[in-house]
Amino acid sequence: MPRALESAEPIVSPDGIPFSPRYDDVYHSTEGGLAQAHHVFLGGNGLPGNWAGRDQFVIVETGFGQGLNFLATWQAWRQDPHRCRRLHFVSVEKHPFTRDGLATLHAGLGDLLPLAEPLQAAWPDALPGLHRLEFEGGAVTLTLALGDIDAMLPKLALGADAFYLDGFSPSRNADMWSETVFRGLSRLARPGATLATYTAAGFVRRGLQAVGFEVTKAPGFGGKRDMTVARFAPPWKNRRYAPPPAAEWRERHAIVIGAGLAGCAVTERLAARGWRVTLFDAHDGPARQTSSHRAAAMHAHVSSDESLLSRLSRAGNLHALRAWSALAAAGHPVNWHGCGVLQIGEDEADNAAQQAALAALGFPESFVRWMDPAEAAARHGATVARGGLWFPRGGWVAPPDICRAQLDKAGAALDARFNCRVAAIEHEDGVWQARAGDGSVLAAAPVLVLANAHEAERLVSNRFLALRRVRGQLTDLSPAQVAAMGGWPDCVVTGAGYLLPKAPDGGARIGSSYDADEGPLAERPEVHAANLERLATLLPGRAADVAHLDPAQLTGYVGVRTVTHNRLPLIGPLADEAKALARSGPLRGAHLRDLPRLPGLYAALAYASRGLTWAALGAELIASQIEGEPLPVESDLADAVDPARLLLRALRHGDTAGAPAIDPGAASDASG
Repeated sequence: MPRALESAEPIVSPDGIPFSPRYDDVYHSTEGGLAQAHHVFLGGNGLPGNWAGRDQFVIVETGFGQGLNFLATWQAWRQDPHRCRRLHFVSVEKHPFTRDGLATLHAGLGDLLPLAEPLQAAWPDALPGLHRLEFEGGAVTLTLALGDIDAMLPKLALGADAFYLDGFSPSRNADMWSETVFRGLSRLARPGATLATYTAAGFVRRGLQAVGFEVTKAPGFGGKRDMTVARFAPPWKNRRYAPPPAAEWRERHAIVIGAGLAGCAVTERLAARGWRVTLFDAHDGPARQTSSHRAAAMHAHVSSDESLLSRLSRAGNLHALRAWSALAAAGHPVNWHGCGVLQIGEDEADNAAQQAALAALGFPESFVRWMDPAEAAARHGATVARGGLWFPRGGWVAPPDICRAQLDKAGAALDARFNCRVAAIEHEDGVWQARAGDGSVLAAAPVLVLANAHEAERLVSNRFLALRRVRGQLTDLSPAQVAAMGGWPDCVVTGAGYLLPKAPDGGARIGSSYDADEGPLAERPEVHAANLERLATLLPGRAADVAHLDPAQLTGYVGVRTVTHNRLPLIGPLADEAKALARSGPLRGAHLRDLPRLPGLYAALAYASRGLTWAALGAELIASQIEGEPLPVESDLADAVDPARLLLRALRHGDTAGAPAIDPGAASDASG
């Protein structure tokens, strides 16, 4: 059963040092936290010198605390004319402060306050998992891993160049200094990675030596005689799963095929890292197919067992909101309507399950809470029959607005080729070629990203993507029809269907069907009738208002979603299926990291009805994989969306005939 995070309290000891009653220890030396950060962690790791002239540098910290080490490192990076191009700082914290708590502790930071304030503004809620915060236009990235170190450290997917070991004293918090933690650090260490910590305890030095670090003592800080510094130089030569090195591309140029939510997000993320992107789409502009409708809702998924879907949904929602906020701050707003989302149970048993999940998870109310029918009606005009989960940061947006903002942000790095259909792709001499129908080369680049939904299978021969098309139809109500009802919710309401608040013109939208893709892609009156029934189920008081509406006279939107067998998307490097099947015997007991991949070929596919949720996070995941950066999600979540997951299952089971079937008529959450 997952456990809620317990936030730290901003308590200060009599001598003015932040103090933890939980561990009966101070957060830093009485001689000064910033001075300790410079002497022990920066100095002990040879910084800023060791990052000089490098394209990328990755620091892993155990114990974020109030963030003084991060702020001192960020400041040193800012002041260094020879700094690395991109600095990644990844920190594990079990008991994060609240935003207000950080502000209290940061009040006296002086020169660091201009950095502390944007950190406070970006600070996430105390929700388990990874939270990626970007500063300096993305050149400085803080990835917070909130949770117990024994749970989070094994799930970090990265290669580290330096380590800051800054947990509470080993005598007060032994879990931060265990053999398990030392092995986890060794797993992440790139060759030559450095390490520093304020302690010189013998068991710490011996533990680090046992996992491959060369350990020495150095002069300590303040009243401490010694501290520990180390360098990763194991006597063994081979590592089955070495951490990813920083990528070295001879040319930062990528081809992206598909200009919907998936492709536009990938384009923006690569452009932000200095890549040129050639974007192809067969239509006359971006967001012309599944991403074309003018209103879609987004909210997280909650389950008491913290399923993969729930964790991916939460990570995607939080990342999307941060990404869209960054676009707006850069002058490219996406017009997000954060009106809140009320998810009601389909029956009393479903309501009970929702409430049990809230009780088990203990999430902060700023993320999700319970809302009863009386409050829903009084505060939001939602006359629901039952209470439900209230997501205060949920809402709705027009997907084309997001695509437009992302392409605008990419700017001169983008070469958009609309009305241009890629007929084939080929890999020659380390370069991917996009070819037209007559065989001519449209573009060539070392990286190619397929973001063209079900069309991807036309370009790659892969039986294990398991892509299927599912039809969805929405129903629009005119301003007059909405006005005749006498009232309409000012929030999104979802459950057995969903409805959106009134649009600026006074109209509204309800939906959505989830049917097999059969026949022409045209609106069907019987589906409009089913959507009216969904409205009557969500808002029973509106049943009489919609009974007189003629479904044959209604209009709306109809499109297709692309889904996989288990509704999770395909995000990441594509497998070399032919090579894997040729080695099916040796790969019978393989892991995903053992499978051969097609070099430079990536997928951002099958986002189904959660394109808003997964597009920004998926793009960040792919860009991080391409660059060899720390991944923005835990390794098990990256595995869950790996395009090779079905191929791996087939190899393990010795059943390589093809992918499993899918029931396209199965129920699905219709939110974005």
